[in-house]
Amino acid sequence: MVISRDLPVLLTTVELTWIEMQVERWLRFGRPVADTILDRQRRVLSFAPGSVFAFVRWAANEYGTVESHIDIVRTVGSGEDYQTVPYVQPGGEVLLHQSSWPRVQRVLEAIDAVEAQDIDPTEVSPDYWRHVHHRLEARQQPDAYTKARHRAWLRRRALQ
Repeated sequence: MVISRDLPVLLTTVELTWIEMQVERWLRFGRPVADTILDRQRRVLSFAPGSVFAFVRWAANEYGTVESHIDIVRTVGSGEDYQTVPYVQPGGEVLLHQSSWPRVQRVLEAIDAVEAQDIDPTEVSPDYWRHVHHRLEARQQPDAYTKARHRAWLRRRALQ
């Protein structure tokens, strides 16, 4: 009997929930490789290692918003270190994390600005998402992601 030594590919799963005006967990961008519908309000998306996605979590009660978060995560392969993120299994490399609706909106605006240049946010340099995170933490305006910066990132990635 031959035993394969190949490690299985580690898929990262994200549980999405949509209960209008109560709990809303959704993706702003990302390319899942599988989509499993659990019921009318929940589904699970699966991502291959090395994928990047933006995951938004929002919840409210009768008094208003109780949580707002956005995480931009790079999924990891077997044996790689990772951070935990609620509703993301097993977790991933967190490139950006922001809490509070005003900061979440600023990240969504940064994503919109990238898309306005016809750049897929899943292909953006991970360093840029880290930059946005740190600038927002310092209460500063993030630099714009330009086509020239994107071309430089694509060339650098091709060399690795």
